[in-house]
Amino acid sequence: MTTILRGITWEHARGYGSVAAAAEGYRAVQPDVEVRWEQRSLQAFADQALEQLVEQYDLLVIDHPHIPHAAENGLFARLDGVGHDDELAVLATQSVGASHLSYAHAGAQWGLATDAAAQVAAYRPDLLPEPPRDWAGVLALAEQGRVLWPYKPVDAFSSLVTVASGNGEEPMRRPGVFLSPDALADALDTLRRLARLVPAENSGWNPIQTADALSTGDRFAYVPLMFGYTNYSRAGFRPHRLAYIDIPASREGVRGSLLGGAGIAVSARTRHPEQAIAHAFWLDSAPVQEGVYYDGGGQPGNAVAWESDRTNADSLDFFRGTRATLEGAYVRPRFAHYIELQNTLSEFVTAALVGELGDDALRARLDEGVEEWLVTS
Repeated sequence: MTTILRGITWEHARGYGSVAAAAEGYRAVQPDVEVRWEQRSLQAFADQALEQLVEQYDLLVIDHPHIPHAAENGLFARLDGVGHDDELAVLATQSVGASHLSYAHAGAQWGLATDAAAQVAAYRPDLLPEPPRDWAGVLALAEQGRVLWPYKPVDAFSSLVTVASGNGEEPMRRPGVFLSPDALADALDTLRRLARLVPAENSGWNPIQTADALSTGDRFAYVPLMFGYTNYSRAGFRPHRLAYIDIPASREGVRGSLLGGAGIAVSARTRHPEQAIAHAFWLDSAPVQEGVYYDGGGQPGNAVAWESDRTNADSLDFFRGTRATLEGAYVRPRFAHYIELQNTLSEFVTAALVGELGDDALRARLDEGVEEWLVTS
């Protein structure tokens, strides 16, 4: 009798094509298990509560900031202590930066880093033989009208965290304080200068829209901060290929980029926990990540795939070109209500960048959000 596992992921070749291709490959490994993936837009996926999703699906592709909430409310199954600890130990050694650890909470593992990402830079090698490597170079290129930068609220918030961390002060590390006044002003100065030099519509763009624009036209050549999508670095995905590289160097070098990515979790409500957990570990294993998962359009979370000659040759060195940024990435606070904080405060950052909110008002809003949301219960 065939066991059917239902999974939910996000609507993109990176999010869906990868796991769907792997599910087909899994039938050869476990012919009595069929994994059926469904996809929905990023917004639709974000809007539906995990409490509802775990009732409907056995497997979920999720963002690591959801882990504390899920763990503290019993939504995901533990992945440690259930017969896969040897595999779990191997995956810990194959983590890209802090990706693997970002799916742990309160001494247990609640997800696996299927996909690794952070804010990185991208450029068109056919238009820009040598991209800028620091912020002075970025702003000089932006003055020529050749730079794009997505700064819709969540991406503006991410960029603020990245730039401030790169300058030497990580946000949200002290109770009730988002950033010190000087650190906030310093980071905002860089981002406001950039916002004035890129197209006004960038204030409503996300990384996918930006990568599409960069890879289809000939006017723009570079983006300093956006979450990387290796699909755009591969031949045939768009008219022009993008090369991805480390973020522009700040005072701390290429450290501080906000860690993103996606992981796989198992619903605590699944009727097939053994089969679902076994599939999750198989999906994250090095051979699968470097092979069928990558070939299906995925952006692996396993370091073996990041070090692979094959995947790098296929993607204009996407993985080697951004690895230093991933290794030095900033991990968001591990609190159950972090998502509420990010959703609430992101709007204020974009408002400040377009001149609708001053520094003092922004700092007050950000500090209030940290005071309200970053609490242990």
